[in-house]
Amino acid sequence: MKRLPVLWLLLWVCALYSAGIYLFVGGFLLVRLEVNRTSTCGDVLQPGEEPADFCRVQPRFRRAVLLIVDALKIDFTWFDPHNAAPRPYENKLPVLEETVSSRPAHSRLYPFRADPPTTTMQRIKGFTTGSLPTFVDVGNNFASSAILEDNLIHQFGQVGKRVVFMGDDTWENLFPKKFHRSLPFPSFNVKDLHTVDNGILQHLYTTMVSDDWDILVAHFLGVDHCGHRFGPDHPAMADKLTQMNGVIRSVMDRLQNDTLLVVMGDHGMTDTGDHGGESQKETDAAIFLYSPSPLFPAAPSEVGGRSEPDVVPQTDLVPTLALLLGVPIPYSSVGQVLLPVFPPHGQTKGAVGGLSQLEALWINAKQVNRFLETYSGMAKDIPPESLSRLKADFSRLSSEYLATVRRGRPPSPQLAASLQAYLTSVRDTCRATWARFNPLKMAAGLAILAFACLTCFVLSELSFELIREDGTGLRAPVAAALMTGGCVAAGQLSARGYVEVAWCLAAAALSSELLFLWRARRSGIAGAEKIGPTSGWLTPRRLLAPPVLVPLLRCASLLSDSYVIAEGRAVTFLVLSLALYIPIRLNWDGLLLPPSHDSLKAAGILPPPALSPSTVRKESGTLLACLGLLVGSLYLSLSFHACREEQGSCQPSPFLSPLSRLQDSRLKNLHYVLSVFALALWTYLLRRCLRHYGNLNSASGAVFAARWVLLLLSVCLALYWAVSATPEDSFRNLAELIAMAQLALPRAAFCLLGLGLALIWLDPLTVYAKTKVQASARGPSVPPRYRASTAISPQAELHHLIPQIYQRMRRSLDDDGELSAGSEADGRPAVEAYGLGTVYSAPLVLFCGLLGMGLLLLHPEGMALSFLLLLLQMGAVLHIHASSTTLSGLHGAGSGCFNVPWTPVVLWSLAATQFFHATGHLPTFPSIQWGAAFVGFPEGHTGTVLPASLVTLNTFASHILFSVGCPLLLFWPLVCEVRGGRPGTACSEEGEDAVMEMRLRENPQQFSSALLQLSTRYLFVLGAQVFASVCAAAILRRHLMVWKVFAPKLMFEASGFLVSSASLLIGVTLVLRVDVAVGRWFKRLIPDASR
Repeated sequence: MKRLPVLWLLLWVCALYSAGIYLFVGGFLLVRLEVNRTSTCGDVLQPGEEPADFCRVQPRFRRAVLLIVDALKIDFTWFDPHNAAPRPYENKLPVLEETVSSRPAHSRLYPFRADPPTTTMQRIKGFTTGSLPTFVDVGNNFASSAILEDNLIHQFGQVGKRVVFMGDDTWENLFPKKFHRSLPFPSFNVKDLHTVDNGILQHLYTTMVSDDWDILVAHFLGVDHCGHRFGPDHPAMADKLTQMNGVIRSVMDRLQNDTLLVVMGDHGMTDTGDHGGESQKETDAAIFLYSPSPLFPAAPSEVGGRSEPDVVPQTDLVPTLALLLGVPIPYSSVGQVLLPVFPPHGQTKGAVGGLSQLEALWINAKQVNRFLETYSGMAKDIPPESLSRLKADFSRLSSEYLATVRRGRPPSPQLAASLQAYLTSVRDTCRATWARFNPLKMAAGLAILAFACLTCFVLSELSFELIREDGTGLRAPVAAALMTGGCVAAGQLSARGYVEVAWCLAAAALSSELLFLWRARRSGIAGAEKIGPTSGWLTPRRLLAPPVLVPLLRCASLLSDSYVIAEGRAVTFLVLSLALYIPIRLNWDGLLLPPSHDSLKAAGILPPPALSPSTVRKESGTLLACLGLLVGSLYLSLSFHACREEQGSCQPSPFLSPLSRLQDSRLKNLHYVLSVFALALWTYLLRRCLRHYGNLNSASGAVFAARWVLLLLSVCLALYWAVSATPEDSFRNLAELIAMAQLALPRAAFCLLGLGLALIWLDPLTVYAKTKVQASARGPSVPPRYRASTAISPQAELHHLIPQIYQRMRRSLDDDGELSAGSEADGRPAVEAYGLGTVYSAPLVLFCGLLGMGLLLLHPEGMALSFLLLLLQMGAVLHIHASSTTLSGLHGAGSGCFNVPWTPVVLWSLAATQFFHATGHLPTFPSIQWGAAFVGFPEGHTGTVLPASLVTLNTFASHILFSVGCPLLLFWPLVCEVRGGRPGTACSEEGEDAVMEMRLRENPQQFSSALLQLSTRYLFVLGAQVFASVCAAAILRRHLMVWKVFAPKLMFEASGFLVSSASLLIGVTLVLRVDVAVGRWFKRLIPDASR
């Protein structure tokens, strides 16, 4: 078998797709330009009538306490005295409502609206810099880097204020060495509800009564972690909110008159306790302002003319705090001051003091205008008409304000409203502008992906020709890529003095693709008689065939936001439709039922049918039974789907919640029993399959993994589920033992998984050879005869015996072919090789089985049932494919005999997407199961690589399993081969028994070609889906739902492709590794073959 050409060609195709994805994403998801300038107290903002704008008046407050309660949703702060049966998150913060009602001049409670993405790092960045995040910022949430833009923490330090911080260690990463004193606590462990909060409380009150601070920041995480772990509707949430109520009350009691208290949430949470998206439940947090001295000059009903609180954007906190505390507004802030905390014009004397509303708005407007001028001069991406309009508005407002000040007249009521409208317009313009794109990079990425899809399709059609050339057809495209990329890099160096890698990659990928397609066209014309016409794909009849129509419909529908939202059910329908097409097509061709009696065939005038009627009935029954199993598993898998925020009436699966969240002990026990049953059945089915084909008889490493590692891994998972579901307040005497088990059991499972996969890789053969010397042996000079069986039991040997394999072994190993002649002679020593018929598929099945159990460990316990359905669906698809191949007579060992048709390949790829949804995942950021990062690491991580890897494995588990198992589509028709039922072609001899996967060994060139063709077809289907997502994002980049639907879908589709292609390479490499081991085994068994 030609192994290296297969690997190199697949690596090259994957590299082309990756280059296209990299270029498009680089043009589609750009981080906005940061203005690295800072404001100072000496700044004179234009137009300037004053010697300085910032710091020119006595600040309202000398000190401030910022209590950030992570994920403090606005719903948590409302208090309803008439609610007799409040839910766990209701009526738990009465101190806020009591204070607002009893002291309206001292306090306010507002909804505090965050800009998406609603992740903690981006929110801290938003309410300290006053800037707006971009979509791609969400990827930095768990790899926080220092904030370089001007911010409040920097401004506090610049004017000499001492900032003391305690809580979430994200602040320490964002503001390194900026605090007078810092007490950070690890924040990434979402299962830990108390460490951060208790650590803060140990120092909070003692710090407040001391005199070594000016700004005190305390960031509590318990509420957020409780939401992630249990959801908001859990008694643990009631305990946490009650604790926060006591903290707020205690802090208020310790405040001095010159101190401002700000209690706020950085974001909200969904009904499942998650966040990260842009639904109102995720964006609407709460902000509570309080001071022992009068803070608000008017009652709530007199502010804005409404009794209901206004919604306060988070960016507005920055200029408000800056002016209240007497520090410059950060340079890049686009927020506007919160007017109710400033007195109306002319009422600044007396107890309130400080700036008036109009003065605060004027300073705010000049600061925003300065930023707008600086940014527009650097970035050039704000539309000229919008920029001109904003400049004209500011010029008009400046003239009006300055004229009012010079004449000493009271300002018109409309002036403050006009300044507010100007500030709002600037923020809206910036928000629209910072969703900016690089059309050239996007176009290059689209072109590379389009040519990559075409290249992949041509490669699958010309796989036999390329393998026959021994991979030499790849040398020219690779050389062209290196030369073109080098030339572009040299040109950039000479012209600009630096190299932009993206354009080097674009030039290299495009030149490589175009040269390959040009050479393939010549090769295709020359070999058209051997490979068949490829232009037939463009005919309407072929395009309307279900194997082509289904993926075309799926790709086209990615342009619809409604389809993306309902993708889980839509893909389930497509899988079902394509599966039903197979028996319908067989019946249409007259292959599903035995042929009617023909007197000519009975008389011997015409050749008999290839398959006997009983064989046809058996295969048809198997196909229909597996179809029923597939339909059943598809229907049951719908019970494990999650819900998007747009699906209002949808109810998420109860199996998505970890057992620790369940309150009902009966329901918890039932879920646990079902999960353990599914796990046991998964283990049994894998071992039963391997035992049935005789793959558990040898002493190899793979068999050891199947016998012992698989069993021990199952036990570890079952025990881990039991201890992780144990409530923290039960079994207090065993608390340390349970904590140790929660740490040790998953790590032991990871070690067992690594051991099992390593054993399969290093020693993959599951073949057992047994020599039996018969009594009538003719002498030692007579060579032995060999036969390969798949089982030791007489019954299994009867059904899966591979006789007369000796000549085939010799023929495949002997260069001269002289030993291929001769016939079997009774009495010679017999060597029976059990499991030889499934020598390739058995290690792959075991590898997928072990890997599936490892991936299940990263999911909630209830997903064991979904993973069992995934296993049953994979088996059903494989058997449907095998039975349809047998009935159609499509497989054999001649040219193209091993080719896997498009229908099972498309079905296999759709099944991967279908089970992405059936394992509780969605193409949205809030649906990411972050808890996977803490399986085996309850104390958190020091870096980000390991947790990111665990979350990736959890998210794309179905993609990984289906991609690694993709070569099974090639092997399974041979595994299920019918003995004595093959047509008399060049691939077999009349009356010959089934030899199963040894046919591949006999025809190494066809084996390599078929494996390459299957892999490229699978990559083509996956790549077409990525290309469709890319097109949807490019075409609909100004669509209302682009950042909520299409951009996340693009990110998940691209990430899924990269994970799938890497997993496919692992599966193919394992097959090649098995082939090497089989060759060595034959050479040891037949010594003279190694000459």
